[in-house]
Amino acid sequence: MISSFLKDLRPEALAAPSSGIVEVFDYGRTRAGLLPLWVGEGDRATPDFIRKAATLSLEQGETFYTYQAGIPPLREAIAAYLSRLYDTSVLPDRIFVTNGGMHALQIAVRLVAGSGDEVIVPTPAWPNFRGALAVAGATTRDVTMRFGNDGWQLDLADLEAAVTPRTRALCINSPANPTGWTATREELAAMLDLARRHGLWIIADEIYGQFSFDAPRAPSFRDVMSADDRVMFVQTFSKNWAMTGWRIGWLEAPPALSQTIINLIQYSSSGTPVFAQRAGIAALEHGDGFIDEQRDMARVNRDVLMHAFSTEPGIRAAAPPGAFYLFFGIEGASDTRQLAFDLIDHANVGLAPGTAFGSGGEGFLRLCYLRKTADIAEAAKRLVAAIRARR
Repeated sequence: MISSFLKDLRPEALAAPSSGIVEVFDYGRTRAGLLPLWVGEGDRATPDFIRKAATLSLEQGETFYTYQAGIPPLREAIAAYLSRLYDTSVLPDRIFVTNGGMHALQIAVRLVAGSGDEVIVPTPAWPNFRGALAVAGATTRDVTMRFGNDGWQLDLADLEAAVTPRTRALCINSPANPTGWTATREELAAMLDLARRHGLWIIADEIYGQFSFDAPRAPSFRDVMSADDRVMFVQTFSKNWAMTGWRIGWLEAPPALSQTIINLIQYSSSGTPVFAQRAGIAALEHGDGFIDEQRDMARVNRDVLMHAFSTEPGIRAAAPPGAFYLFFGIEGASDTRQLAFDLIDHANVGLAPGTAFGSGGEGFLRLCYLRKTADIAEAAKRLVAAIRARR
């Protein structure tokens, strides 16, 4: 009976991949005492000043339809925030508010890629890149990064070799989920040059740009691009301000795309709730201190993990320069999907299997360390014990 329903569905819908993270999450989410380090969020609730802004909006009755592109005060606040962060001038007409970063990514993909098209994605990568491309009918062309003593590295020659006549865009996530790889300014310039030479778009996911451990912020395509470059930025409130459940983000794109983007928002969400947008304004205008606290905690926790793992012969790990994940390898682990289930059973720690992140992820696990340090230290202790027991 089920197959008779499925046989007439669109192939783009059927191509939507299952999440290798969610299945592990579902397996262990009810375990007592489990340390949940599998998804990309911390353990802190959204700050009170952000929640109060949303509450005030609701109390004032802001419950009606609104601008598809976002209320003007939020677009202005985002533009001011970006201008301050990147020491440049970003105008509000480049900003389009979305229902989370995933919505922004879907719109960006819909703008540039469809059936028969290819988009290049350095991997291991956030699986939602592949998912967004699949449901649009496009194909992901993986460029596998390499892991060594200096961590994860992208060979730009491999990126260039992946370009074909069907390539429409590069999808570049830096700092990266799950690896923490962070492109240098020189690497970003080289990728932009490649895109210019081949007439490609760049979909830039710089969501973790303020989670940089070697500089106040990570290098950005903004540092090397011109106003006429084909670059779109996917962004979210989720990570910086602990707003994962709010589902609010934005797409930044050339103003010439404005009406097309507004049309795509109209036919996908019809706009973002005003109360969430008021919360976003509060985050942007008063949330710098919270970001600093989050980043400082992440730096400490990264170092706790590296201290615990660095002397273990069965663990391959290098300190990531950005984001808040450790993507580490286990010697002899050929099936990290099964290993993720086993670690729930034997260590009571939830991790995401590397197989969920595409080519190059085999043999690795992702650990999100944006939690209180005591939890991260306890997780490291449990994991070391469980990995030693495998030998």
